[in-house]
Amino acid sequence: MTEASSRMTSHRPYLLRALNEWIADNGMTPHLLVDATQAGVQVPASAVKEGKVVLNIAERAVVRLMIDNDAVSFTARFGGVSHAVHVPVSAVLAIYSRETGQGMALPDDVPHDTDAGGDDGEAASSQDTPPDDDAPPPAGKRPPFLRVVK
Repeated sequence: MTEASSRMTSHRPYLLRALNEWIADNGMTPHLLVDATQAGVQVPASAVKEGKVVLNIAERAVVRLMIDNDAVSFTARFGGVSHAVHVPVSAVLAIYSRETGQGMALPDDVPHDTDAGGDDGEAASSQDTPPDDDAPPPAGKRPPFLRVVK
């Protein structure tokens, strides 16, 4: 990992914004699947089922939707009562279309290793080197192969 890549911000909010726009542009209803047990999640307790909550973030369902690099926040009605909702980006598990189910389970952020690329560059490069292709397979195992089936 290079010095520059270790300083990059999380890719999760960018994926959220892009997928939200894609789902809305196709006339579908974007929903978030949220881990309600994570710190900082503010949703009505009545909406939480088994530690998770599904939130409709369509423009017609929420007011003042903001997806920034730290959190998703908006105001929405739950049971006819208006509630402020705040969800840290790290608590969002997935974004998908209600109608088709298309979307994405968000990948975890890659942890930044502060020791990567340090003084021990030789050891790091040897770990990243793929194994020699000419090495014989382990005893008792056949090498992989493909067969044409007509």
